[in-house]
Amino acid sequence: MAERPEDLNLPNAVVTRIIKEALPPGVNIGKDARLAISKAASVFVLYTTSCANNNALKSKRKTISLNDVYGALQDMEFDSFLEPLQAQLAAHKLAQASKKSRKTASRLQRVTERVALHDEPAQEDIRGEDETGGVTGEALDTTG
Repeated sequence: MAERPEDLNLPNAVVTRIIKEALPPGVNIGKDARLAISKAASVFVLYTTSCANNNALKSKRKTISLNDVYGALQDMEFDSFLEPLQAQLAAHKLAQASKKSRKTASRLQRVTERVALHDEPAQEDIRGEDETGGVTGEALDTTG
C-alpha cells in the first residue's frame, strides 16, 4: 500500500500526454482542469482495481485476471468501455508480437551479413526475450 495519498496519483507527465493526444490541435487545458482530470483518472484506476479485486476474491483467487477487470467495468456500469478496451488490448498484443518478430529477423539478418562479409564460420546467439523477460530460442550455428 502507499505510504502517502500522493503516491496513489498517476504521473503528471503521463496524464498531460494523454490529455494532449485526446484534444484537437490548438486546444489548451488549464492547470486546474488538468489536475482534476489527473485526480479523476487516479480514482478511476483505484476503484476499478478494487472492484476487480472483489471479483477475484469472490472466485477465491488472490490474482486479478483480465476477466476480473472486465467484470469490474460491468459492475461499475462502464459496459461501453469493454469493446474499445478489448480492441486496444488486441492491437497492443499484435504490435508486441510484430515488434518481437522484427527484432528476431534483425538479429538473423546481422548474423547472415556477418557471415557473408567475413566468410568465416560464426555462431551468434539469436535468442529473444518473451513477455516476462525470459530468454527464448536457440543459438544459430552457421558453421555448416
